[in-house]
Formats: sequence, C-alpha cells, structure tokens
Amino acid sequence: MKVLLLQDVKAQGKRDEIIEVNDGFGRNFLIKKGLAVEATPKVLNEYRLRKQKEEADRQKEIAAAKETAAKLQGTGVTVKVKCGENGKLFGAVTAKEISESLAAMGYDIDKKKIVLKEPVKLIGRYEIEIKLYQGISASVFLTVTDERLQ
Repeated sequence: MKVLLLQDVKAQGKRDEIIEVNDGFGRNFLIKKGLAVEATPKVLNEYRLRKQKEEADRQKEIAAAKETAAKLQGTGVTVKVKCGENGKLFGAVTAKEISESLAAMGYDIDKKKIVLKEPVKLIGRYEIEIKLYQGISASVFLTVTDERLQ
C-alpha cells in the first residue's frame, strides 16, 4: 500500500514523502495514528498542487529578495550613538539599531538578517552584509556618528 506521510516517521521516511508499506502497518499504525494518509489519486493531486503553490511562493520570495538587494546595494545607513572621548562608544552598535535605522529609511529588514563580522565599538564607516535569502545578500555602508554632533 502507498501512503503519504503527514509527519516524520522513524525508519520510514520524512514528512510529505510517498512510501510503500505493508497493508497492516499502513492501516493499523500509520493511518490510525494520523501519521499518514492513503495515497489515493485525489490525495496525490492535492499534494502535487500544494507543492506547486509552495514553489510559486518561494519564487515570489526570491524575486522580492533580489529586488530589495538591488535597492539596498551600496546604500548608506547612519546610526547616532552616545560616545566618550576619542570616539569610543558606550556599548556597541547592534543589529537591532541598524534594523531600526533601515526601517526609518523605508526598508523592513529583520535584525537576524544583518551580519556583523565584529562588534561596532568605534565611530566610523563600516561595510556590513545583509542576507536577504539563501544566496542573496546586499552590502550596506554603516556610518556611526556621535549624537552630540550635528
């Protein structure tokens, strides 16, 4: 009997896989416990349509990430912070602060997507990377200034 797995089943397969199992195991264990459904033509068609929709959504996400990367590439972001003498910051500039500055510019970037190679603890200009999607990233210039200076 062929079944479509609804969840990962140890030693059988992963979610959304179609596997061949014994009739008794399929009916009495997998289907009864809600781990799988019988792979009828209707179920297989729904599965195929769902996969096509997921792929279309993924393509839309990739296109949106590429568009955002093109807009962000080379953009300058300024973060104003408190600092002491000789340009040392009280603390460090975090991805959250950079995300908030980008939001003020009109870009909705999650702080988890901002890659800081090292903590920003001095006033200056830094190049940071924003990973928008797997394999799609943009370089942005971060300028850290003293908030007392205008």
